[in-house]
Amino acid sequence: MKKRVLLVDDEANVRKALTTTLRRAGYETREASGGAEALELVRSFRPEVMLLDLRMPEPDGMETLRRLQQVDGPRPSVVMMTAYGSAADVMEAMKLGAFDYVQKPFDVARIKQVVARAVHQREPDEPAGAVRRPTEELTDQPGLVGLSPAMQEVYKLVGRVSTTKATVLIQGESGTGKELIARAIHANSPRAAKPMIPVNCGAIPETLLESELFGYERGAFTGAAGRKPGLFELADGGTLFLDEVGELSMPLQVKLLRVLQDRTLVRLGGVEPVPVDVRIIAATNRDLRELIRRGQFREDLFYRLHVVPIHMPPLRERKEDIPLLVQHFLAKYGRELGKEGCYLSPAALDVLMAYDWPGNVRQLENTIERALVLAGGSAILPEHVEVHPRENEPAGAADGLAAIRIENRTMRDIIREVEREAIVRALRKERGNRLRTAKRLGISRRALLYKLEAYGLDVPEQEP
Repeated sequence: MKKRVLLVDDEANVRKALTTTLRRAGYETREASGGAEALELVRSFRPEVMLLDLRMPEPDGMETLRRLQQVDGPRPSVVMMTAYGSAADVMEAMKLGAFDYVQKPFDVARIKQVVARAVHQREPDEPAGAVRRPTEELTDQPGLVGLSPAMQEVYKLVGRVSTTKATVLIQGESGTGKELIARAIHANSPRAAKPMIPVNCGAIPETLLESELFGYERGAFTGAAGRKPGLFELADGGTLFLDEVGELSMPLQVKLLRVLQDRTLVRLGGVEPVPVDVRIIAATNRDLRELIRRGQFREDLFYRLHVVPIHMPPLRERKEDIPLLVQHFLAKYGRELGKEGCYLSPAALDVLMAYDWPGNVRQLENTIERALVLAGGSAILPEHVEVHPRENEPAGAADGLAAIRIENRTMRDIIREVEREAIVRALRKERGNRLRTAKRLGISRRALLYKLEAYGLDVPEQEP
């Protein structure tokens, strides 16, 4: 029996193209030009999957997704589509129960893959009136900028995990924005009315960190004149963000594990257990699995933290986001420095795009702020953009394959990164054309599509 797909878009040519693609792939399809018509077809056509455009006349795609939760009987898996998305759009769609979110323009292979996954992983039919996700509005998180495929995957995870109590481990290099992601999760969770308390585990001496986290009783040590609640107690009902959790000492790791397991703590110098209701979001720029192998991090704590892992991609792996980030920082620091209206010259942008950004988004932010200070007029020129290759790095190694890191990595990981970088570069040279890219790399188109899916790459084809 053919699986049914409902196509919802106010542009007839988009619906026609999707209809042709999916019917050739063996699906039965229906079309709707707006949200109201789509909701009627959900009741009569009973699709397994709905491809839903975000930007339509009222009701738009997001409102249609909300109203879909009130439809009696089985509901389709929803794939949101848009050419003008934002971080907030992606997160809200996931929060409202969307299966996936794809950016226009998309290619045929991408659409067929997404629909096939939606059919295969479709949730069991739900009882009438069931609600899969809370319907409160998503709170946008300032500073989350970028619509590259890698960042869209991050936003999807944020949207899905924000409504749960699950512990989250955010991993990534310094300067990638791990705390911004933690704040977005908290701001869109049922705990948003309670505090989110950040603590940098690497910035506080071990002797102080224990009392800061767990509190202490009067007389616990010299100078402890009274009882003091720790950060766990202060964050009760909310979220505790443990930044650089890989820096915790082994004794503190044991205490943290006990809190995660028992949801109780014992203050320093105390004996009575204190119950706490705290969600933990941890972050690290270190390889915790490598620390486990060295005996520097507890494996049982790792698995307690690693319930929902989120990987923050380094800026060198999402360079298509650099123009958006530059616009964001120009607006931010232009207001602060009284230089609104400044712009980046094409030559200066070329410099930024060619650089490796070892300090990631934080380094780019500092570079733009400094450029605004140095620029005499409204144009930011290449001489205002100061970037330097990594220390001891050979000239020209700041971009491409020469920038592959080898320290503390297996040969398999290194080969995968080299292959991924080669595919990305070939796709850019061929403007996203899959067939020409495959020929350039000397592999079949099918092999290329397999590798694109394996590496999570989705470089859209551009017009020649």
